[in-house]
Amino acid sequence: MASLLSVNIGKPQPIPGHKAPTGIFKQPVTGPVAITPLEVAGDAIIDRRHHGGRDQAVYLYFAQDYDWWSQQLGQTIAPGTFGENLTIASVDGQAVAIGDRFAIGDVVLEVTYHRTPCMTLAARMGDNGFVKRFASALRPGAYCRVITPGNVEGGMSVTYTPFAGERVTVTELMALDGVRELDPAFMRRALATPIRDKTRVKYEARLNQLF
Repeated sequence: MASLLSVNIGKPQPIPGHKAPTGIFKQPVTGPVAITPLEVAGDAIIDRRHHGGRDQAVYLYFAQDYDWWSQQLGQTIAPGTFGENLTIASVDGQAVAIGDRFAIGDVVLEVTYHRTPCMTLAARMGDNGFVKRFASALRPGAYCRVITPGNVEGGMSVTYTPFAGERVTVTELMALDGVRELDPAFMRRALATPIRDKTRVKYEARLNQLF
């Protein structure tokens, strides 16, 4: 049975090499935390152009992937290190697909997209090459929209329900970051899922230009 290993909250903090503060430094918290349609209550979202909003209200990362990173880096990587709101145990993060749902108590989350690493993550990890390393690892975690809001807290059980339609994994999407000419067949597959609106609009526009 999958479980919610931790709920992680970040406060605005300065980060070397950046003028603006960041909310990436997240720590596990105890007690119930509200999940709203737009965010996790109490969590700092500084760059709202790239984070937050209805299609990226909650960011998940997976304990299995943290175990892999801990082996790769030779040190224990604690929940929240990658800036996720919820750390989920006993789910294969690389197999998670758009439209998959996570039910935690009354809360229901639906996967919409993968996380694309940025230099804020590299600064957080103290490694200028970490953006490339994170991308090549193909362990991106998953952004979610909130289908049903409510309260969650660490230790709760999680019901994972794979999307019954077209399977487009977060790993498959991440592997296409930076690819300019996407296969039309892939874009049609992605449009058959509840992918985030930003990407839906982009794929529809590209297909309209081709046909």
